[in-house]
Amino acid sequence: MTRPVRLGTLISGGGRTVLNLADRIEAGSLDATIAVVIAHKPDLPGVERCRARGLPVVVIPTGPACNDEIDAALAAANVDLVVLAGYLRHFRVGRRWAGRTINIHPALLPKFGGKGMYGDKVHAAVLAAGERESGCTVHLVDEIYDHGAVLLQRRCPVEPGDDVHTLAARVFELEKSALPDALAAWARTIV
Repeated sequence: MTRPVRLGTLISGGGRTVLNLADRIEAGSLDATIAVVIAHKPDLPGVERCRARGLPVVVIPTGPACNDEIDAALAAANVDLVVLAGYLRHFRVGRRWAGRTINIHPALLPKFGGKGMYGDKVHAAVLAAGERESGCTVHLVDEIYDHGAVLLQRRCPVEPGDDVHTLAARVFELEKSALPDALAAWARTIV
């Protein structure tokens, strides 16, 4: 693209993935702008954190019309790419957002993915399975949870003595560069 990619980011928690993207944009290492942050509850910690950072936040509660409202908010913000940044609800991709929606998942897909596999649950499953390696996956989103073409994976060892929190911290360090790198690569494919 010849201009910064306009991102529509969806959150369900603390917003740290969006704030990491904002840090990269401000540092000049990611040619993008966060056009809108969409949350499903007003009391999420990420809502206040993103607003404090000066990012435009829209709260759209889960309900019968939420998919249409999310589409409208993304369209109103003239979004090029939707980023599921810890969003724990189903996102309706449809034709409008096909090929234009990316998710970051805290494991090496296809293992440890699917509905209900998020956050600490993923890391607990990796540890319970005795995996020697974990990491993160950035992938295109389709209508199935944690499905869609893998764009990028980053790997790290599972260390002896790891618990959910130490593994989560190590994986998030990978996510901090993986998502911006995947976004930049996606932007290079757009003519």
